[in-house]
Amino acid sequence: MARIAGVNIPTTKRVVIGLTYVFGIGPAKAQQICTQLGIPPERRVNEMSDDEILKVRELIDRDYRVEGDLRRELAMNVKRLMDLGCYRGLRHRRGLPVRGQRTHTNARTRKGKAVAIAGKKKVTK
Repeated sequence: MARIAGVNIPTTKRVVIGLTYVFGIGPAKAQQICTQLGIPPERRVNEMSDDEILKVRELIDRDYRVEGDLRRELAMNVKRLMDLGCYRGLRHRRGLPVRGQRTHTNARTRKGKAVAIAGKKKVTK
């Protein structure tokens, strides 16, 4: 099993797909890495030589920000917004949608499970 940037890459998948298991590398970057190193797109991870795996690992370490570093940077960006007290930071702080979505209905992913309000039953006549 190949280990790149602290992530075990599945051996039976193609290299382009396997690289996307690393946080911060999507399909486009994975394709770019393969063409840069001359790895054919149909090659599987278990067919790669140790030399090729080493080249991929070195390229990712040198040119890309992935996994822990990227997660830390994203967390710091959110923390900076919250410390500034800007509108986006306040939305992050309150756990509400940040990018202008409606909250009257929807937004359940951000707001969490709906909580019933007591004393709001309809009165029947």
